Amino acid sequence: MLNKSQFKNNLVTWFEENQRQMPWRETTNPYYIWLSEVMLQQTQVKTVIDYYHKFISRFPTIYELSKAHEDEVLKYWEGLGYYSRARNFHTAIKDVYESYNGEVPDDPQLFGKLKGVGPYTQAAVMSIAFNKPLATVDGNVFRVWSRLNNDDRDIKLQSTRKAFENELAPYVQEKAGTFNQAMMELGALICTPKNALCLFCPVQAHCEAFEQGTVEQLPVKTTQVKKKHIKQNVYIIKNTDGAYLIEKRTQRLLNNMWEFPMFEATGDESVNAQLSTNIQFQHKPVYSLKHQFTHITWDINVYLAKTQVNPQEVTLSENMVWMKLEDRENYNFPVSMSKIYKFLITNS
Repeated sequence: MLNKSQFKNNLVTWFEENQRQMPWRETTNPYYIWLSEVMLQQTQVKTVIDYYHKFISRFPTIYELSKAHEDEVLKYWEGLGYYSRARNFHTAIKDVYESYNGEVPDDPQLFGKLKGVGPYTQAAVMSIAFNKPLATVDGNVFRVWSRLNNDDRDIKLQSTRKAFENELAPYVQEKAGTFNQAMMELGALICTPKNALCLFCPVQAHCEAFEQGTVEQLPVKTTQVKKKHIKQNVYIIKNTDGAYLIEKRTQRLLNNMWEFPMFEATGDESVNAQLSTNIQFQHKPVYSLKHQFTHITWDINVYLAKTQVNPQEVTLSENMVWMKLEDRENYNFPVSMSKIYKFLITNS
């Protein structure tokens, strides 16, 4: 059984002396703290820092972001992936500007109703920015708390999350933001998924899993569903003016981002039908890559048109344009298309 006050004191003292320096830890601005939490979802700290600086440099206030066009917001998010995060954040910020006079609401219930704000984001922003007594439960906290209590409940279950939040509630009645950050930092630096640094752990004396030798078996997590693989063909079409054909996606996944024409490889390719012409492509792909999403993987093969086409002889749909390689910065590309673009630059 944990000694609550001693455990929290040991943890917070360690955190205050050993925490990593991060720009969002140097501000009390709830907009910046919220932005950092959204960016950090599914993304490593070292990757986020540059994006964070560029984003707040361009959109330093809620007003600037609320008035920005989605295409520009996505441009500053390009490369971070999981673009629904950016769209939801942008929508929520516009709501904050219109409904709350441009101030992030400090009421957890109101904040939790904003677009894209789930239980973790709600607890993190409210506790760190406003010291609201809410416990954050992310992957790091799941791991730390499971090991501290030698707890084998399945962390994939919503019931386990709720139970952990309730069990952690006593620790966030004071210094909520500091405690939550300390728990997450411990999971990131010491109580790691593999080869945990137990000998350096500031709360080792409180850890039942360390005492029982079960650290590497925890937390318990049900097997992930196997990812679905989808074969995609990408077609590189260059015109006689030296520009390449790209189109804006209208599907839910990566919606409104630009790509070289891509179709699922079902044997019934649609690129020529879409262009109302007959372009011949090389039989072998010139480039292949994989792109991972949460639940699916794209296996992409890239094919080059055998000849350049006269732009006057093809009919483009309204979501298609011709792009010069040097104009690429005007378009939001997902990571997979950025890689194909780099291939073209290297081999052009």
